[in-house]
Amino acid sequence: MKKTASLAIIASTLALSLPAAAQFAKPEDAIKYRQSVMFIISQNAGRVGAMVQGKVPFDAKVAADSAATMEFMAKLPWGAFGEGTEKSANPTRSKPEIWTDKVKFAELAEKLQLETGKLNTAAKTGSLDNIKAAMSGVGGSCKSCHDAFRSKE
Repeated sequence: MKKTASLAIIASTLALSLPAAAQFAKPEDAIKYRQSVMFIISQNAGRVGAMVQGKVPFDAKVAADSAATMEFMAKLPWGAFGEGTEKSANPTRSKPEIWTDKVKFAELAEKLQLETGKLNTAAKTGSLDNIKAAMSGVGGSCKSCHDAFRSKE
């Protein structure tokens, strides 16, 4: 059962990745694309995170807009991790395990999409408490993937 689920995750990731991979003329284009997507996710997570931590005043509209952006963007970067993008003239923080442990990478990509969806739903309620709970899942998802697949330097 677990093997079937893993194969399904890989198949769906590949199906979504192939059209995206075809849009990049050069590996550097794919790398810039995925880094840009991750930057946008990070910026929006920072906005919501600052509210959750009480560092800035809570603004339900900003939180909802940021959560909606995060959910949308969380679907985009995975096709840009195609073959040939593991090395670049410009250094990246991607670990080689992205390309050798595709099952785990796909599972964590799916987890981010799930958690940002939950955050978007929570943000639509306008409740800071709901957003805090959902943001915890997003943060955990990001951390799990970064720990496994992102170099410190």
